[in-house]
Amino acid sequence: MGREAQSARLSQVLDGLERGRGAVVEIAGEPGSGKTQLACWLAEQAGRRGLPVIWARAPRAGEGPFRVFRDAAGRTGPADGSDPADPAAWYELIRQRAAGGVLLVDELHRADPSSLELALRLIRSLSSSAPSPSPFVLVLAHRPRQSPPALLEALDLGVRTAGIVRVEAGPLDVAAVAALLDRWRRPLPVGAYGAGAPDAATAPAYALPGGTGASAAVLHTASKGLPGYLRLLVAAGFDAGLWPDRAGGDEDRLLREAAPLLAELGALSGPARAAARAAAVLGGTFRPADVAPIAGLGARDGLAACAELVRADLVRPAGHGQRLAFRHPVVGQVAHADCDLPFLLDAHRRALRMAAERGAPAVERARHAEHLVHTDGAAAARVLAEGAAETVTRAPAIAARWLRLALDALPARGREVEERAAWELAHCRALIASGHIREARALAHDLLAEGGSRPADPGPAGRADDGGARLTPRLLLRAYAVCADAERLLCRYEEAEAIARTGMALLPRPLPAVLSPEATELIYEYGLVHVLRGTHDRIRPLLREAARARTEAGPSASAALGVLIAFCDVFSGDIARGAPEVTRCAALVDALPDGVAGHTPDVLALLGCAELYLERFPDARRHLQRGLDAATGGAQKHIRAHQLLGLTMIDQWAGRLDGAERRAAEAEELARAVGAPDVVTLATAMRAMTLVWARGRRYAGEAVALAARAVDVVALGRGWWATSAISLLAHAQLLGGDATGCLRTLRDGGGGDGLPQVQPAFRPSLLALMATAALAGGDAVGAERLLADAEADAGRLGLPLQWACVHRAGAQLRSARGEHAGALELFERAAEAFRGGGLPVQHAWTLIASAPATALVRGPGAALDVLARAESMARSCGAALAVEEAERVRARLSADTRPALSPHPSAGPRVADLWSALSEREREVADLAATGLRSRQIAERLFLSHRTVDSHLGSAYRKLGVSSRTALARALGPAVPG
Repeated sequence: MGREAQSARLSQVLDGLERGRGAVVEIAGEPGSGKTQLACWLAEQAGRRGLPVIWARAPRAGEGPFRVFRDAAGRTGPADGSDPADPAAWYELIRQRAAGGVLLVDELHRADPSSLELALRLIRSLSSSAPSPSPFVLVLAHRPRQSPPALLEALDLGVRTAGIVRVEAGPLDVAAVAALLDRWRRPLPVGAYGAGAPDAATAPAYALPGGTGASAAVLHTASKGLPGYLRLLVAAGFDAGLWPDRAGGDEDRLLREAAPLLAELGALSGPARAAARAAAVLGGTFRPADVAPIAGLGARDGLAACAELVRADLVRPAGHGQRLAFRHPVVGQVAHADCDLPFLLDAHRRALRMAAERGAPAVERARHAEHLVHTDGAAAARVLAEGAAETVTRAPAIAARWLRLALDALPARGREVEERAAWELAHCRALIASGHIREARALAHDLLAEGGSRPADPGPAGRADDGGARLTPRLLLRAYAVCADAERLLCRYEEAEAIARTGMALLPRPLPAVLSPEATELIYEYGLVHVLRGTHDRIRPLLREAARARTEAGPSASAALGVLIAFCDVFSGDIARGAPEVTRCAALVDALPDGVAGHTPDVLALLGCAELYLERFPDARRHLQRGLDAATGGAQKHIRAHQLLGLTMIDQWAGRLDGAERRAAEAEELARAVGAPDVVTLATAMRAMTLVWARGRRYAGEAVALAARAVDVVALGRGWWATSAISLLAHAQLLGGDATGCLRTLRDGGGGDGLPQVQPAFRPSLLALMATAALAGGDAVGAERLLADAEADAGRLGLPLQWACVHRAGAQLRSARGEHAGALELFERAAEAFRGGGLPVQHAWTLIASAPATALVRGPGAALDVLARAESMARSCGAALAVEEAERVRARLSADTRPALSPHPSAGPRVADLWSALSEREREVADLAATGLRSRQIAERLFLSHRTVDSHLGSAYRKLGVSSRTALARALGPAVPG
């Protein structure tokens, strides 16, 4: 997989061998790059051609000369009385054995001196220009980092003189990794590459990730594109949330798959093996000086052992300060998994003590404490809780694991009860952040049931004596916030609102002048629930009251409340109030460090969406991308999906359709993973809309069906997600030619003609869309009424791009009335607004729509120029639908500029009389047929079926009294150049 170029080169080598020409092939690459796989493929191809194949492999240990070639020589060596250590005798023996076939030498970098000398002699012989009486192909697979200088020099010389074929086993690309994962679901039988091939040729039979492009991309990054490491990650049950601290949770399968790597470790000297285990305990990058005390070695022996690890290429220099790291994180994890338990406990205890003495961060200490939690109890548990608090923003899955271990070690009763409850809530937050929302919901409900059954009357600041309840009043507020958060993210808005409202009843009203962090958190969560339900107006007074209070939660919480208020204002169409608030909040958020902003991950998504509504696309992209960058790996999957959706919309508007399709697919995958059906719906609708633009009208039916399946009509009016998805479905329906369906979808989903349930910030463009659909269906009166509503709403908002959509619909209505000059003026105003707003697809679409009016007002030449500009713009964006529409309008204008609709004067009077009897569609088809176009070409231009074109053409033939395209062209007369 992904080795097409290398495979083609190796096939050429075999072709040459069949013509009597030998060759030397060097297969070079990093450990795990698939050198042996390429050699196996070559062996399989040679076997299929009937060519003999001999395998040789450098052993990791052994005595005696020529160890690499003993298997290839039949283990006997020269049998004619020659000296068994004579290089010349071995050279002749190997040449005789390999004659006419392929000799594959694997792991040549480990060769003993005599084997290396024999390999060099074979290289010099085969790479020379002199023909050989007994040619064969010598394949040498090796790791350049570990190969002796003499071998590297000989191979480089051979490559420069064209005597050696070099095949690089570099990293695979993402597509190849995806294909490889799919192939591993259907493992090849053992021995598929022929007898003698190494076991590495067989495929693992482990449970694999979902196989989507996003999963493959994550695994590609983690494995660095190297298939050997990819196999190890898959075997371990790869978890992006735990990487790179650990590959997954299945150490037994990891060790079974890591047999070659374990052999590398086993070939080390005793001190080096101990140093490798100690380095694995230290993890990440480590100092050589720290290895010795962990491994139980003296300082000098520890440094010598580290030097041996570097020579073996198990560890490599990393960064500055003479630090080292394993050549790939999974190598260290294999070394750690191979340690015996007594060593692990003792080594981690030493490492923890060393880290504490150095004042290392809690995250570093927690990596050791997790291995001691069942022996050192509560002390290790508190280190884990501290580490979880430090890493929850960056790696919430690790934080969740540490908190689970800490909770298991902490007593459930006694003075630690309050501390335990706080850890349990932190555990729920970490689970939510890592995408395990259902698990977090269950735990939060359990907490409320156990500790919140006897809530006390809180004091003025939200504090009270609860008479011994498990949750203190402050923790009870946090529990309600966490539980509501989980319900909201699962799109259970009614439950989320009810839970948050119950928690809000514990707060005094009016709110106190100083809000605790827990009260601030609950108010923020309550506001988010209303935002996604679409009931912004209910929550705005409470949010403003909270914003006037001072919060103990710090600047990030104040910024979060401000962003939520500004979003509600903009969403509700209160642009005059919301726009300056968004500007103020953007400055506050920009001033927050990433680590602080990451504690309220919804903020960047809300801010970016508010800026989208305000048509501030560069600012929206900047904030959404910042949020996306912060939510890496397994962190904040639900928020990552939200960021991706916002960026999808920006990419679609900006004409980056490939990026929009990719982002929408990733958002859909993430939403499915966390169990958020409404987010899945919107992501699918966005992907469908992108596909309509990118693939054209012929794909429109399939894309509309995709969006229609995603949109749950029964759940209309569920809030922001649903109305957004419905608007996208309606737009796709209109582009696909279903004006009636577009109107029905918007009326049903938006609450009627006025669209009262649609977000006000987008209402003008959606009313304009309805007006266009009504006009396409012949309802000019209905279109005029809808357009009046759209103009009124656009006037209240004052947003240029909303006005552009309204102007375009108004231009279409004026064109239908015959007011072509006024229509052209509106078309040009709309096109200029789309151009200025950076929306090239909409700009092109508007220019195409304006072409007929341009032809009537300024002449056909001007209209064709407009179409050329639009088509060029659409092609640069990959907007196939706009390109098709430009071609269709051009064909129509060209037909209109011909005298075909009133026959050429040279046509006979009978034809001229009968021409008026043709329908408009029959005249259109006949005119194109007269130019020489075939039926299929006409069908593509007019978006008709081949059979419909033939039917119209046959009817025109009968009415005109002609029987062929040639006769039709003669009847119509010559075309007038346009």
